Amino acid sequence: MNPDLLEQWGDRLGVNGLPYLVPIHPQLVHLTLGLFIVAIAFDIVAALFPLDQQVFKFLAIPVTRSSLFDVGWYNLLAAAVITFFTVMAGLFEVSLAVPLADVKSAWGFQALETMILHGVGGVLILTLIVAMAVWRGFQRYRWRRDMARQVQWSYLAAGLFVFALMFAQGTLGAHLGAEFGVHVTADQLLHLGENPNQL
Repeated sequence: MNPDLLEQWGDRLGVNGLPYLVPIHPQLVHLTLGLFIVAIAFDIVAALFPLDQQVFKFLAIPVTRSSLFDVGWYNLLAAAVITFFTVMAGLFEVSLAVPLADVKSAWGFQALETMILHGVGGVLILTLIVAMAVWRGFQRYRWRRDMARQVQWSYLAAGLFVFALMFAQGTLGAHLGAEFGVHVTADQLLHLGENPNQL
């Protein structure tokens, strides 16, 4: 942990090494993932609507192509907003991290390397999600406004590429928690020689 931050926060840091009990970043990560996955998934279903329209009829689900695209659009906008907070919380929490020493991740990285890669990856994914929201907005309101298929195939391919980046990013985050004990209460208590069941 940064000695200046430790001195500044003093006794206000909890077991997780944070000024609050439960880390915020992991909670927001799942919100980011859910919103982005739903956005791209609904856009894919809407783009393939002529093919899967019979399935909706068979299941007696009243759905229109435009409503599927609406779900994609609004979820992507929400993902772009929430991901900003996800990344900010992650950068703040990692600045207070005290990873376990002399440990290598399953990918062969030390804690500092993993934290740097995870931080840079977070900023990259935020940038890509915001760029995709801008791209999606131009498709919705300008380029493809009068077309039945509101999104380009290249946009959907880019969304699937971001999924792959999110998988790698999530794996790095999992390494930080599971292998380096970053902001994981039970790991930190065990490291301190205390019983996590008596929190």
